[in-house]
Amino acid sequence: MMKRIILLAGVLCGALLLNGCALKARQLEEAGPRSTATAQVGIVNHTGKYIYSASVDGAGGANMARWGAGGAEICCASIPRVWYPGMKVLVRWNMPEGHTDVIKEKMVEVEKYDETGSIYIHFFPNDEVRVVVSIYPGYSTSHPIRHYGKPKNINP
Repeated sequence: MMKRIILLAGVLCGALLLNGCALKARQLEEAGPRSTATAQVGIVNHTGKYIYSASVDGAGGANMARWGAGGAEICCASIPRVWYPGMKVLVRWNMPEGHTDVIKEKMVEVEKYDETGSIYIHFFPNDEVRVVVSIYPGYSTSHPIRHYGKPKNINP
């Protein structure tokens, strides 16, 4: 009886894995002849610290003022035309303390997107980083993560 349960569990796991692979292949096929798209990289800073440079999978290098948001102006990264669960990118940034460079990096899951656009790296306090793909610039009210700028209760 126990052998049958183990065998059944193995068959079920195998079927689920094959189904997942088939789904991914179908999504890539629907994306057309090229499964990736070129994307600009932008930065949105939700912190009171200056970002000297930031990149996603090695693409980027731009800087951003404290509490700043802009358009995606740095070329070029490559993104899948079809988002898939578990998609991650390597984000690397330099947020100096005084005259000392503080370089950090983190693997970040890309949030779900329905169409290709530019890649935006959002930086929050305590090294929280989020990555979104959007056709709207970081300062737009239509951007997936709202940027409110510098809080009113913070002095320069």
